[in-house]
Amino acid sequence: MESAGVRTDRLGLLLDQFDKAWEAARVRLTGLGDEEYLWEPVPGCWSLRRRGEAVTPRAFGPGEWVLDLGAPDIPASEYAEVARQAADGMSVARIAEDWSVTVERVEEVLAHTGEPEPDVTPVTTLAWRLAHLHVEFRGRWEWTFGERRQDPRRMVDFTPSAAAALDRFWPVIDRWRADVGALTEEQLDTVGLSRYPYGSDADEPFISVLWGANVEFIHHMAEIALLRDLWRARPTTGTDERARHLL
Repeated sequence: MESAGVRTDRLGLLLDQFDKAWEAARVRLTGLGDEEYLWEPVPGCWSLRRRGEAVTPRAFGPGEWVLDLGAPDIPASEYAEVARQAADGMSVARIAEDWSVTVERVEEVLAHTGEPEPDVTPVTTLAWRLAHLHVEFRGRWEWTFGERRQDPRRMVDFTPSAAAALDRFWPVIDRWRADVGALTEEQLDTVGLSRYPYGSDADEPFISVLWGANVEFIHHMAEIALLRDLWRARPTTGTDERARHLL
């Protein structure tokens, strides 16, 4: 359905939402430099690092540079999702496989009562967030429209160059957008159209996967925009010296 030239069907709405976010992201990433790309605003950040210098146990990537990734766990914000999976009949073993955790950890989550403790999550650099999106969208394309064979965490050759990273990133996003835009109503309702191996894509109708991909793109790009604002507003050496002079 269209209204005054604007699509109001469910796919049209999701595409329009994605397109608006894409336009804003292109503007916000203009002029990104290497120092800002790898800037760690606080100690203990997850980032993009040379192999052998990663600070996390599951850092991954096929080349010299790898992306930090911690030990698998179920965050407190997802306890309700685990409970839903169990209520829908998914076995504890299958839930553990889905989250890459032990059966004991799933049982612990299911036995939890009351409000869970808030998640303590690492601050991630702009490079980490952009690389994460690159992996997610390239991997989801491969496991939806491609051959469904390659491990998403081996598909992106990470780089410390901001310009090179963006040159590789945008074609991946554009290919995803083009192929999603050609889907039929039947495909949108197909459970398992995406077989992306990290997460619950294989158990969901694709319209739900697409909605989630939009959320992923929007919230990470918003975080990237904030990091750019903080980079511009950070104290510089000259500012620090002037401040000390005034004291």
